[in-house]
Amino acid sequence: MHVLIVALHRPLKPTGVCRYAANLARCLAETEEVKRVTLVVGTWQKQYFLKAFSLESSKIFLEYIDIKNNSLSRNIWFLFGLPKLAQKVKPDIVHLSFPLPFWRALFPCPVVATIHDLYPYECPENFGPRQAFFNRVFLQQCIQQSDRLTCVSQATLESLKYYCPNLIFKKPISVIYNIVDFSDITPFPPVSVKKDRVASFLLTVGQHRKNKNLDLLIRAFSLLLRQNRLDTSTKLIIVGSPGPQTDYITQLIDYLSLGDQVLILSSIDDGELCWLYQNCQSFIVSSSTEGFCIPLAEALYLSCKVVCSAIPVFKEIGSETCTYFDLQGDPIENLCQAISQAINSSRPDQQLRDYRFSKAVVARQHLELYCRVSQFADQTVDYVQPTNHCLEEEASRVTY
Repeated sequence: MHVLIVALHRPLKPTGVCRYAANLARCLAETEEVKRVTLVVGTWQKQYFLKAFSLESSKIFLEYIDIKNNSLSRNIWFLFGLPKLAQKVKPDIVHLSFPLPFWRALFPCPVVATIHDLYPYECPENFGPRQAFFNRVFLQQCIQQSDRLTCVSQATLESLKYYCPNLIFKKPISVIYNIVDFSDITPFPPVSVKKDRVASFLLTVGQHRKNKNLDLLIRAFSLLLRQNRLDTSTKLIIVGSPGPQTDYITQLIDYLSLGDQVLILSSIDDGELCWLYQNCQSFIVSSSTEGFCIPLAEALYLSCKVVCSAIPVFKEIGSETCTYFDLQGDPIENLCQAISQAINSSRPDQQLRDYRFSKAVVARQHLELYCRVSQFADQTVDYVQPTNHCLEEEASRVTY
Protein backbone atom coordinates (compact mmCIF):
# COMPACT_ATOMS: atom_id res chain seq x y z
CA MET A 1 0.00 0.00 0.00
CA HIS A 2 1.20 3.51 -0.85
CA VAL A 3 -0.15 6.35 1.32
CA LEU A 4 0.26 10.01 0.40
CA ILE A 5 0.00 12.29 3.45
CA VAL A 6 -0.60 15.98 2.83
CA ALA A 7 1.06 18.16 5.46
CA LEU A 8 1.68 21.32 3.41
CA HIS A 9 0.76 24.00 5.91
CA ARG A 10 1.35 27.70 6.55
CA PRO A 11 3.43 27.70 9.79
CA LEU A 12 7.16 28.42 9.60
CA LYS A 13 7.70 26.45 12.81
CA PRO A 14 6.41 23.04 13.98
CA THR A 15 2.77 22.80 15.04
CA GLY A 16 0.48 20.01 16.23
CA VAL A 17 -0.68 19.29 12.66
CA CYS A 18 2.93 18.87 11.54
CA ARG A 19 3.65 16.50 14.41
CA TYR A 20 0.47 14.56 13.64
CA ALA A 21 1.51 14.08 9.99
CA ALA A 22 5.07 13.06 10.87
CA ASN A 23 3.89 10.59 13.53
CA LEU A 24 1.36 9.10 11.12
CA ALA A 25 4.04 8.66 8.46
CA ARG A 26 6.37 6.94 10.93
CA CYS A 27 3.80 4.52 12.30
CA LEU A 28 2.54 3.52 8.84
CA ALA A 29 6.10 2.99 7.62
CA GLU A 30 6.65 0.43 10.37
CA THR A 31 3.86 -1.83 9.09
CA GLU A 32 4.33 -4.62 6.57
CA GLU A 33 1.26 -3.58 4.60
CA VAL A 34 2.56 -0.10 3.77
CA LYS A 35 5.38 -0.12 1.23
CA ARG A 36 5.71 3.63 0.73
CA VAL A 37 4.65 6.85 2.45
CA THR A 38 4.87 10.10 0.49
CA LEU A 39 4.82 13.07 2.88
CA VAL A 40 3.96 16.34 1.14
CA VAL A 41 5.24 19.59 2.70
CA GLY A 42 6.10 23.10 1.55
CA THR A 43 9.70 24.12 0.92
CA TRP A 44 9.43 26.48 3.92
CA GLN A 45 8.72 23.44 6.10
CA LYS A 46 11.72 21.41 4.96
CA GLN A 47 14.12 22.46 7.70
CA TYR A 48 11.91 21.70 10.68
CA PHE A 49 10.53 18.47 9.24
CA LEU A 50 14.10 17.22 8.84
CA LYS A 51 15.30 18.60 12.19
CA ALA A 52 12.38 18.24 14.56
CA PHE A 53 10.96 14.86 13.49
CA SER A 54 12.65 11.50 13.06
CA LEU A 55 11.82 10.53 9.47
CA GLU A 56 14.75 8.24 8.66
CA SER A 57 12.65 5.31 7.43
CA SER A 58 13.52 4.13 3.93
CA LYS A 59 9.79 3.95 3.22
CA ILE A 60 9.18 7.66 3.84
CA PHE A 61 9.71 10.03 0.90
CA LEU A 62 9.34 13.77 1.42
CA GLU A 63 7.85 15.72 -1.49
CA TYR A 64 8.69 19.43 -1.27
CA ILE A 65 6.25 21.81 -2.97
CA ASP A 66 7.83 25.07 -4.10
CA ILE A 67 5.05 27.66 -4.10
CA LYS A 68 4.49 30.99 -2.36
CA ASN A 69 3.46 30.55 1.25
CA ASN A 70 0.22 32.50 1.17
CA SER A 71 -3.42 31.46 1.38
CA LEU A 72 -4.18 31.96 -2.32
CA SER A 73 -1.18 29.96 -3.55
CA ARG A 74 -1.69 27.13 -1.08
CA ASN A 75 -5.40 26.76 -1.82
CA ILE A 76 -4.89 26.87 -5.59
CA TRP A 77 -2.28 24.14 -5.21
CA PHE A 78 -4.65 22.05 -3.07
CA LEU A 79 -7.35 22.34 -5.74
CA PHE A 80 -5.20 21.67 -8.81
CA GLY A 81 -1.61 20.79 -7.88
CA LEU A 82 -2.42 18.08 -5.35
CA PRO A 83 -4.54 15.94 -7.70
CA LYS A 84 -1.81 16.23 -10.35
CA LEU A 85 0.73 15.00 -7.80
CA ALA A 86 -1.57 12.12 -6.85
CA GLN A 87 -1.92 11.15 -10.50
CA LYS A 88 1.87 11.28 -10.86
CA VAL A 89 2.96 9.22 -7.81
CA LYS A 90 -0.13 6.93 -7.87
CA PRO A 91 -0.89 6.39 -4.16
CA ASP A 92 -3.56 3.96 -3.01
CA ILE A 93 -4.84 6.48 -0.45
CA VAL A 94 -4.50 10.24 -0.05
CA HIS A 95 -4.68 11.29 3.60
CA LEU A 96 -5.21 14.99 4.34
CA SER A 97 -3.66 15.74 7.72
CA PHE A 98 -6.06 18.67 8.19
CA PRO A 99 -9.15 19.98 6.35
CA LEU A 100 -8.33 21.69 3.05
CA PRO A 101 -10.24 22.49 -0.15
CA PHE A 102 -10.13 19.85 -2.91
CA TRP A 103 -12.24 18.26 -5.63
CA ARG A 104 -12.64 14.51 -5.19
CA ALA A 105 -13.39 13.94 -8.89
CA LEU A 106 -9.83 14.95 -9.79
CA PHE A 107 -8.23 12.20 -7.67
CA PRO A 108 -7.49 8.67 -8.89
CA CYS A 109 -7.89 7.16 -5.42
CA PRO A 110 -9.90 7.59 -2.19
CA VAL A 111 -9.26 10.64 -0.02
CA VAL A 112 -9.37 10.54 3.78
CA ALA A 113 -9.31 13.71 5.92
CA THR A 114 -8.54 14.19 9.61
CA ILE A 115 -10.52 16.69 11.68
CA HIS A 116 -8.52 17.92 14.67
CA ASP A 117 -10.84 20.54 16.09
CA LEU A 118 -13.68 22.95 15.37
CA TYR A 119 -11.71 26.12 16.19
CA PRO A 120 -13.22 28.12 13.28
CA TYR A 121 -16.56 27.77 15.10
CA GLU A 122 -15.49 27.47 18.75
CA CYS A 123 -12.65 29.99 18.82
CA PRO A 124 -12.72 32.25 15.74
CA GLU A 125 -10.41 34.67 17.57
CA ASN A 126 -7.57 32.32 16.65
CA PHE A 127 -7.93 33.37 13.02
CA GLY A 128 -9.73 36.69 12.77
CA PRO A 129 -13.26 37.08 11.30
CA ARG A 130 -12.29 36.83 7.62
CA GLN A 131 -9.95 33.85 8.00
CA ALA A 132 -12.39 32.07 10.33
CA PHE A 133 -15.10 32.38 7.67
CA PHE A 134 -12.91 30.84 4.97
CA ASN A 135 -11.74 28.10 7.34
CA ARG A 136 -15.38 27.17 7.93
CA VAL A 137 -16.01 27.07 4.19
CA PHE A 138 -12.94 24.89 3.58
CA LEU A 139 -13.92 22.57 6.43
CA GLN A 140 -17.40 22.11 5.01
CA GLN A 141 -16.08 21.54 1.48
CA CYS A 142 -13.52 19.02 2.76
CA ILE A 143 -16.23 17.11 4.65
CA GLN A 144 -18.41 16.96 1.56
CA GLN A 145 -15.64 15.78 -0.77
CA SER A 146 -13.86 13.25 1.48
CA ASP A 147 -14.53 9.53 1.14
CA ARG A 148 -14.03 9.15 4.86
CA LEU A 149 -13.30 11.29 7.90
CA THR A 150 -11.33 10.65 11.06
CA CYS A 151 -11.58 12.67 14.27
CA VAL A 152 -8.75 12.77 16.79
CA SER A 153 -11.09 12.41 19.77
CA GLN A 154 -14.66 11.69 20.71
CA ALA A 155 -14.94 15.30 21.85
CA THR A 156 -14.00 16.50 18.36
CA LEU A 157 -16.56 14.14 16.84
CA GLU A 158 -19.27 15.53 19.12
CA SER A 159 -18.33 19.08 18.11
CA LEU A 160 -18.39 18.11 14.44
CA LYS A 161 -21.86 16.63 14.84
CA TYR A 162 -23.00 19.81 16.60
CA TYR A 163 -21.63 22.36 14.13
CA CYS A 164 -22.02 20.38 10.89
CA PRO A 165 -24.98 18.02 11.48
CA ASN A 166 -26.21 17.99 7.89
CA LEU A 167 -22.78 17.57 6.30
CA ILE A 168 -21.86 14.42 8.20
CA PHE A 169 -25.17 12.64 7.67
CA LYS A 170 -24.25 9.12 6.50
CA LYS A 171 -20.62 10.24 6.24
CA PRO A 172 -18.27 7.47 7.45
CA ILE A 173 -16.39 8.76 10.49
CA SER A 174 -13.90 7.07 12.80
CA VAL A 175 -12.23 8.23 15.98
CA ILE A 176 -8.50 7.53 15.88
CA TYR A 177 -6.29 9.10 18.51
CA ASN A 178 -2.95 10.75 17.93
CA ILE A 179 0.29 8.83 18.33
CA VAL A 180 2.67 9.36 21.22
CA ASP A 181 6.13 7.91 20.72
CA PHE A 182 9.49 8.83 22.24
CA SER A 183 11.02 5.35 21.94
CA ASP A 184 13.86 6.40 19.63
CA ILE A 185 14.45 9.83 21.14
CA THR A 186 17.56 10.78 23.12
CA PRO A 187 16.63 13.58 25.54
CA PHE A 188 18.91 16.59 25.97
CA PRO A 189 18.31 20.07 27.43
CA PRO A 190 17.71 23.09 25.18
CA VAL A 191 20.64 25.51 25.15
CA SER A 192 18.64 28.12 27.06
CA VAL A 193 17.59 25.63 29.75
CA LYS A 194 20.83 24.10 30.97
CA LYS A 195 20.60 22.49 34.40
CA ASP A 196 22.95 25.06 35.93
CA ARG A 197 20.69 27.91 34.77
CA VAL A 198 17.24 26.44 35.44
CA ALA A 199 17.03 24.34 38.58
CA SER A 200 13.24 23.91 38.63
CA PHE A 201 10.52 24.83 36.20
CA LEU A 202 6.89 24.45 35.23
CA LEU A 203 6.15 23.55 31.61
CA THR A 204 3.40 24.15 29.08
CA VAL A 205 3.35 23.40 25.35
CA GLY A 206 1.04 25.10 22.87
CA GLN A 207 0.84 27.70 20.14
CA HIS A 208 0.13 31.26 21.27
CA ARG A 209 -3.62 31.15 20.70
CA LYS A 210 -6.52 32.43 22.78
CA ASN A 211 -7.98 28.99 23.55
CA LYS A 212 -4.70 27.93 25.18
CA ASN A 213 -5.27 30.41 28.06
CA LEU A 214 -1.54 31.08 28.41
CA ASP A 215 -2.37 34.41 30.04
CA LEU A 216 -4.26 32.53 32.76
CA LEU A 217 -1.23 30.35 33.43
CA ILE A 218 1.14 33.33 33.52
CA ARG A 219 -1.09 35.15 36.01
CA ALA A 220 -1.36 32.04 38.19
CA PHE A 221 2.42 31.61 38.07
CA SER A 222 2.88 35.22 39.13
CA LEU A 223 0.46 34.79 42.05
CA LEU A 224 2.21 31.62 43.24
CA LEU A 225 5.53 33.48 43.32
CA ARG A 226 4.11 36.55 45.11
CA GLN A 227 2.48 34.39 47.76
CA ASN A 228 5.65 32.29 48.23
CA ARG A 229 3.83 29.14 47.16
CA LEU A 230 6.62 28.52 44.66
CA ASP A 231 10.35 28.86 45.16
CA THR A 232 11.51 32.18 43.72
CA SER A 233 14.02 30.34 41.50
CA THR A 234 11.23 28.46 39.69
CA LYS A 235 10.80 29.25 36.00
CA LEU A 236 7.83 28.91 33.68
CA ILE A 237 8.76 27.52 30.26
CA ILE A 238 6.31 28.05 27.40
CA VAL A 239 7.05 25.96 24.30
CA GLY A 240 5.10 26.83 21.18
CA SER A 241 5.14 28.69 17.90
CA PRO A 242 4.07 32.35 17.75
CA GLY A 243 0.42 33.12 17.09
CA PRO A 244 -2.30 35.74 17.52
CA GLN A 245 -1.65 36.02 21.26
CA THR A 246 2.15 36.44 21.13
CA ASP A 247 2.20 40.23 21.58
CA TYR A 248 -0.33 40.09 24.40
CA ILE A 249 1.62 37.35 26.18
CA THR A 250 4.93 39.22 25.99
CA GLN A 251 3.26 42.44 27.21
CA LEU A 252 1.70 40.56 30.12
CA ILE A 253 5.07 39.08 31.08
CA ASP A 254 6.59 42.58 31.10
CA TYR A 255 3.64 44.02 33.06
CA LEU A 256 4.03 41.35 35.75
CA SER A 257 7.82 41.79 35.81
CA LEU A 258 8.40 38.15 34.91
CA GLY A 259 10.95 38.71 32.15
CA ASP A 260 13.62 36.74 34.02
CA GLN A 261 11.34 33.90 35.04
CA VAL A 262 9.25 33.09 31.97
CA LEU A 263 11.10 31.50 29.05
CA ILE A 264 9.41 31.27 25.64
CA LEU A 265 10.82 28.60 23.32
CA SER A 266 9.92 27.47 19.81
CA SER A 267 11.36 25.27 17.05
CA ILE A 268 12.86 22.76 19.46
CA ASP A 269 13.30 19.16 18.41
CA ASP A 270 11.90 16.00 19.99
CA GLY A 271 15.00 15.37 22.11
CA GLU A 272 14.78 18.79 23.75
CA LEU A 273 11.03 18.47 24.24
CA CYS A 274 11.46 15.04 25.81
CA TRP A 275 14.03 16.43 28.27
CA LEU A 276 11.65 19.23 29.27
CA TYR A 277 8.84 16.76 29.97
CA GLN A 278 11.14 14.54 32.02
CA ASN A 279 12.55 17.34 34.16
CA CYS A 280 9.65 19.72 34.79
CA GLN A 281 8.09 20.02 38.24
CA SER A 282 4.68 19.90 36.61
CA PHE A 283 3.22 20.03 33.12
CA ILE A 284 0.25 22.40 32.80
CA VAL A 285 -2.36 22.79 30.08
CA SER A 286 -5.05 25.37 30.80
CA SER A 287 -6.98 25.40 27.52
CA SER A 288 -10.67 26.28 27.26
CA THR A 289 -11.16 24.08 24.18
CA GLU A 290 -9.03 21.51 22.34
CA GLY A 291 -9.44 18.83 19.72
CA PHE A 292 -7.00 16.37 21.29
CA CYS A 293 -3.87 18.03 22.78
CA ILE A 294 -0.84 15.94 21.84
CA PRO A 295 1.30 17.60 24.58
CA LEU A 296 -1.07 16.29 27.26
CA ALA A 297 -0.75 12.72 25.98
CA GLU A 298 3.03 13.15 25.67
CA ALA A 299 3.32 14.44 29.22
CA LEU A 300 1.35 11.46 30.52
CA TYR A 301 3.51 9.08 28.45
CA LEU A 302 6.63 10.53 30.12
CA SER A 303 5.07 10.38 33.60
CA CYS A 304 4.79 14.09 34.26
CA LYS A 305 2.78 15.49 37.13
CA VAL A 306 -0.03 16.91 35.00
CA VAL A 307 -2.38 19.81 35.72
CA CYS A 308 -5.15 20.44 33.20
CA SER A 309 -8.45 22.23 32.89
CA ALA A 310 -11.52 20.08 33.47
CA ILE A 311 -12.85 20.22 29.89
CA PRO A 312 -14.40 17.11 28.29
CA VAL A 313 -11.55 16.26 25.93
CA PHE A 314 -8.99 16.33 28.76
CA LYS A 315 -11.18 13.99 30.80
CA GLU A 316 -11.26 11.73 27.70
CA ILE A 317 -7.53 11.88 26.92
CA GLY A 318 -6.22 12.29 30.47
CA SER A 319 -6.04 9.83 33.32
CA GLU A 320 -6.82 9.60 37.01
CA THR A 321 -3.29 10.81 37.76
CA CYS A 322 -4.08 14.28 36.34
CA THR A 323 -4.96 17.15 38.64
CA TYR A 324 -7.95 18.92 37.10
CA PHE A 325 -9.01 22.50 37.81
CA ASP A 326 -12.22 24.39 37.05
CA LEU A 327 -12.22 27.31 34.60
CA GLN A 328 -15.35 28.67 36.27
CA GLY A 329 -15.41 30.80 39.42
CA ASP A 330 -11.89 32.01 40.19
CA PRO A 331 -9.80 30.19 37.54
CA ILE A 332 -6.51 31.77 38.64
CA GLU A 333 -6.85 30.56 42.22
CA ASN A 334 -8.22 27.22 41.03
CA LEU A 335 -5.14 26.77 38.86
CA CYS A 336 -2.81 27.85 41.67
CA GLN A 337 -4.28 25.24 44.00
CA ALA A 338 -4.01 22.54 41.33
CA ILE A 339 -0.36 23.36 40.64
CA SER A 340 0.49 23.26 44.34
CA GLN A 341 -1.32 19.95 44.72
CA ALA A 342 0.43 18.41 41.70
CA ILE A 343 3.91 19.52 42.74
CA ASN A 344 3.43 17.93 46.16
CA SER A 345 2.13 14.66 44.70
CA SER A 346 4.19 11.63 43.72
CA ARG A 347 5.28 11.12 40.12
CA PRO A 348 3.02 8.71 38.17
CA ASP A 349 4.20 5.18 37.41
CA GLN A 350 5.98 5.22 34.04
CA GLN A 351 4.89 1.65 33.35
CA LEU A 352 1.22 2.64 33.14
CA ARG A 353 1.16 3.42 29.43
CA ASP A 354 -2.02 4.10 27.47
CA TYR A 355 -2.30 1.70 24.53
CA ARG A 356 -4.75 4.01 22.77
CA PHE A 357 -1.88 6.27 21.66
CA SER A 358 0.64 3.58 20.68
CA LYS A 359 2.08 3.23 17.18
CA ALA A 360 0.85 -0.34 16.79
CA VAL A 361 -2.76 0.42 17.73
CA VAL A 362 -3.01 3.64 15.71
CA ALA A 363 -1.36 2.04 12.66
CA ARG A 364 -3.78 -0.89 12.80
CA GLN A 365 -6.77 1.45 13.01
CA HIS A 366 -5.59 3.43 9.98
CA LEU A 367 -4.90 0.31 7.94
CA GLU A 368 -8.40 -0.97 8.69
CA LEU A 369 -9.82 2.40 7.65
CA TYR A 370 -7.81 2.48 4.41
CA CYS A 371 -8.86 -1.03 3.47
CA ARG A 372 -12.49 -0.17 4.19
CA VAL A 373 -12.49 3.04 2.17
CA SER A 374 -10.73 1.39 -0.76
CA GLN A 375 -13.31 -1.39 -0.82
CA PHE A 376 -16.33 0.91 -0.48
CA ALA A 377 -15.08 4.08 -2.18
CA ASP A 378 -17.96 4.14 -4.67
CA GLN A 379 -20.70 3.05 -2.27
CA THR A 380 -22.76 4.83 0.36
CA VAL A 381 -21.75 3.66 3.82
CA ASP A 382 -23.77 4.28 6.95
CA TYR A 383 -22.26 6.23 9.81
CA VAL A 384 -19.66 4.16 11.65
CA GLN A 385 -19.49 4.38 15.42
CA PRO A 386 -15.92 4.72 16.72
CA THR A 387 -14.64 1.47 18.17
CA ASN A 388 -12.20 0.87 20.99
CA HIS A 389 -9.20 -1.09 19.75
CA CYS A 390 -7.38 -1.09 23.07
CA LEU A 391 -7.91 -4.77 23.66
CA GLU A 392 -5.68 -6.99 25.73
CA GLU A 393 -4.53 -8.97 22.72
CA GLU A 394 -3.06 -5.74 21.30
CA ALA A 395 -0.83 -5.23 24.33
CA SER A 396 1.74 -7.75 23.22
CA ARG A 397 2.09 -5.99 19.88
CA VAL A 398 2.34 -2.46 21.22
CA THR A 399 5.68 -0.67 20.96
CA TYR A 400 6.34 2.90 22.08
